[in-house]
Amino acid sequence: MTRYVVQRVLSLIPVLIGVTLLVFLIMQLAPGDPVKIMLGPRASEEAVNQLRRDMGLDQPMHIQYLRWLGGVLRGDWGRSIQLKREVLPYLAGRFQNSAYLMVLALSAACLVGVPAGIVSAIRQYSLGDRVAMVLVLVGFSTPVFWLGIILQIVFGLMLGILPVSGIQSPGQTGTLDLILHLILPSATLATGPMAIIARMTRSSMLEVIRQDYIRTARAKGLRERLVISRHGVRNALIPVVTVIGLQAGYLLGGDILVEMVFSYPGIGLAMVTGILARDFPIVQGAILMVASSYVLVNLITDLAYAYIDPRIHYGT
Repeated sequence: MTRYVVQRVLSLIPVLIGVTLLVFLIMQLAPGDPVKIMLGPRASEEAVNQLRRDMGLDQPMHIQYLRWLGGVLRGDWGRSIQLKREVLPYLAGRFQNSAYLMVLALSAACLVGVPAGIVSAIRQYSLGDRVAMVLVLVGFSTPVFWLGIILQIVFGLMLGILPVSGIQSPGQTGTLDLILHLILPSATLATGPMAIIARMTRSSMLEVIRQDYIRTARAKGLRERLVISRHGVRNALIPVVTVIGLQAGYLLGGDILVEMVFSYPGIGLAMVTGILARDFPIVQGAILMVASSYVLVNLITDLAYAYIDPRIHYGT
């Protein structure tokens, strides 16, 4: 297992290098000149050329990439054109906010989706199963921006019990205030993953409980609860863990629509703001941070397989 972990970590190096190369090339193809954006429309051609030389933008593309990659490895992700501040500390704070939202939304999705899928599978075609599948369909079909607005109207404007925007109330710094600001956006964000996890759990459980070893366990006289918990659920979790890992990577990027609706200062909103302002260092850094996080989440998902299912043996 240790050897496999080391191999998987080392295999991330070329993947991450490929991510940096792809991010760099995408930003090179983006419209707009960062130098002219920095100096303004009235800047002289001489000033534009001088700043371009100072920033190394007159060098061949491969030289620019190597210089930028070296800066990334040193922690120098450049300076924001619009905000006039270092990119890495700014995006690190925004990413932390998105991580709060992801953890709460994914926890809610798992705590509701997994049990709902298990109950639907063991009581297939029952009234509870049909109701759960209807709710799953609604979760799939409901646009997050519409749901977010409805929650804002109901809990923020009509009932006035929850904040509807931002991450912190003026003059408040406590954990309780942070949690209150996270409730509505995390509930909105959890709807889609909850439906996906419930549907996958149900499908996986239906396949597992029809296996011969489940019938054997029942024939040995084990109680149904033990058959489901010891022999059914754990064997059904492999595809569910895969889906949870994919959803975690998706949520780490911060659902842009949710962050825009709730004015939530996450990495997704920072990316959109950077795109609108043609702030290339912000956009480049945000994409790199999200893509790298997605790769790391996939690694954690792979490592979780061995813990869940001891039958899995990793080759060298």
